Amino acid sequence: MHALLKGTAGSRPTLLLDALNIWGTNVIIFALWFWTTDRGGAALRGHPKAGEPDFLFPQMTLNPQEPQTHFVPGFVDYLFLAFTNATAFSPTDTLPLTARAKLLMMAEALISLLTVALVAARAVNILA
Repeated sequence: MHALLKGTAGSRPTLLLDALNIWGTNVIIFALWFWTTDRGGAALRGHPKAGEPDFLFPQMTLNPQEPQTHFVPGFVDYLFLAFTNATAFSPTDTLPLTARAKLLMMAEALISLLTVALVAARAVNILA
């Protein structure tokens, strides 16, 4: 990131690899963050005393007669949430319900958007 900001990033392949590393790290970190904060964390998520959900997964709305606690999201659900949020810069199928979830998703989307903008700016500089 430092090399991108200073304009000292290397060639095109190096630039793309660096951008992919930043983006991939962003997805993994936010997937872990979502996973460890939703409903009190992974240890409490399936427990009856788990907190209110931070995210509304589509599976939670399939059968309105059953309580929302029947679906227990796993890490892959949060990885998918982080991936789609970083790719689309917005929620796709999973909605944030709390201010904490909204702020986390905003931060992830902003990091992805800045990464794309910095790589595009650097790419234009390399081509010029």
